[in-house]
Amino acid sequence: MSIDPNIIKLRKQSGAGILECKKAMEEANGDIEKAQDILRKSGIAKAAKRADREASEGVIKVAVNEDKTKGYIVEFNSETDFVAKNEKFQAFVEETFNIFKNSEPKSLDEFLDLKMADSNSVKDSLESLSGVIGEKLEIKGSGMVEGSTVTAYSHMSGKIGVLVALDKSGEDELAYDVAMHIAASNPKYLSPDDVPAEEIEKEKDIYREQLKKEGKPEDIIEKILEGKINKYFEEVCLLKQEFIKNEELTIEKLLVDKDVKIIKFIRFSLS
Repeated sequence: MSIDPNIIKLRKQSGAGILECKKAMEEANGDIEKAQDILRKSGIAKAAKRADREASEGVIKVAVNEDKTKGYIVEFNSETDFVAKNEKFQAFVEETFNIFKNSEPKSLDEFLDLKMADSNSVKDSLESLSGVIGEKLEIKGSGMVEGSTVTAYSHMSGKIGVLVALDKSGEDELAYDVAMHIAASNPKYLSPDDVPAEEIEKEKDIYREQLKKEGKPEDIIEKILEGKINKYFEEVCLLKQEFIKNEELTIEKLLVDKDVKIIKFIRFSLS
């Protein structure tokens, strides 16, 4: 008897057993996200990082302009690593990334509509190359940052790319350290203020159910929740994370000591 591939996917994401995953999927009417929450509320699974839910091949290109005040990032995807190293794919990546840097499109759609040397759009050229190579190709994301100091960081030969913009000039070393930290720690947000209210409530609901199953009384649960959410902020918010080069400092404290603020950061990852 074959097993629903979504159950296999849920098992991989959650680490729970097949039977638990099957029951959770049935309760969630086939919705993987809801099934993941059901498993977490039962204490069976931990929260999966969103970056770990999707695996693809390709390359992430990053660069900064000459005066280090603008940064550029584009994620190019293929189905296999073999195609990612293909000369035609690499040539396409280089040409379109240069187009992106020179044109500075405001959105991915605008980027895909830009013209290449042969007068075809980036989108049409990508589809044509996909037909030639015989594999699905995609540009999943693009972005820019601007600031007084901007740095770009590439890790694992383009598997991870990071841009960081600071509000103070001459802080190249600090910007690089923060970018390296972001590559390693994968924060979702800059600060707790950036976390959507519905996400906070969702986490509280999950923690609340876990604490009830542990037998904690209602009046104690709400007090514990505050600490749980603060711990959650330490996991997903850049400013609250411990600096990877000095765990006695948070990123927030590191920046305060330097009188510097982060304007924006972008992190793309292929896995």
